[in-house]
Amino acid sequence: MARSLKAQGTPTVVIDGRTLPVTIKTAANSRRLSLRVNAMTDGLLVVMPPGLTTRDALRFVHDKTDWIRARLADMPPRVPFEPGHAVPLLGAPHVIAHDPAARRGVWAEDGTLWASGRAEHVPRRVRDFLLKRAKEEIAPRAHAHARALGKRVARVTVRDTRSRWGSCSSSGALSFSWRLVLAPERVLEYVVVHEVAHMVELNHSDRFWNLVTDLMPDNAAPRHWLKQHGTTLHRYG
Repeated sequence: MARSLKAQGTPTVVIDGRTLPVTIKTAANSRRLSLRVNAMTDGLLVVMPPGLTTRDALRFVHDKTDWIRARLADMPPRVPFEPGHAVPLLGAPHVIAHDPAARRGVWAEDGTLWASGRAEHVPRRVRDFLLKRAKEEIAPRAHAHARALGKRVARVTVRDTRSRWGSCSSSGALSFSWRLVLAPERVLEYVVVHEVAHMVELNHSDRFWNLVTDLMPDNAAPRHWLKQHGTTLHRYG
């Protein structure tokens, strides 16, 4: 069964005891209601034609309860940053382990991601380690590829972005999702190349893609991986 709630102005539905936020958008060119489950947030997105109401959208969601339940069941489970759980580091699985007596913070060793200190601090320490490692992996690559194009990077930041893997401003500031450090190394490399190419072409023209290919000729495989598996990176932490 599904029932509707309203939390702080945001419509939600409850399916099997699970509360799902519902984002409702009206699209001028839409001719029918459509529904999507957001694998990043476990939320629902309803796109509807003009003239329909929130009530219409929620009724549509109720009618699709079985479909939603099936999509949620197909999603990989969330993986907390806690001892015993495996997280990928540059695509290689590492099992989180806790060594409270150590004085090394967090470190990776032989397929294990060790965390020291108090147990309740392990998730935060693991996340901080991954953010730091992401910056260490991304920044040198960004500067090197920019030099190859005769450009200079203004700054590199890493964040927990949801809608994009990277961005480039007209001033040469680059921003990336720290979750790229979970992906295979060539995938991380491709996203860096993609954003650096935008320092020359702030578009997706043929000239832009030619630059990407010049910097990384074998970019088809990492592009495909990101399209197929990218959302799974948001299941960690």
